[in-house]
Amino acid sequence: MQRENPEMQRRCQEVIDACWALDDENPIISIHDVGAGGLSNALPELLDDSERGGRLSLRAIPSGDSAMSPMEIWCNEAQERYVLAVAPENLPLFESLCRRERCPFAVLGEATSVRQLEVSDDLLGDPPVDLPLQVLLGK
Repeated sequence: MQRENPEMQRRCQEVIDACWALDDENPIISIHDVGAGGLSNALPELLDDSERGGRLSLRAIPSGDSAMSPMEIWCNEAQERYVLAVAPENLPLFESLCRRERCPFAVLGEATSVRQLEVSDDLLGDPPVDLPLQVLLGK
């Protein structure tokens, strides 16, 4: 989810509020604000907090500049985003709430039981990230 301006921030907040209002039916498992370090920090922390690893697609990350390198996309400090974990069976509900609020989002990949972070790059081919989360997070 991106909140690049006050209107978009309001839309994101409306989706989050609607999800929380569903109480036990809330489709959001976990949420993390993107700040310093960009997605390279937020996504590994989100996965680590859930004691998971993940397989992510770098080019699924929305970007206004198709010429960005894998490092620029992965480390971009676009502090106007959230990353969320949503179970696959709850994705249709989450999509409907985003559609209702006209809030853009992207599905970047999936969490795995293996504590490994694999980031693929469909454009350039070589995986820019493929290592244990413990190494990435300095544990």
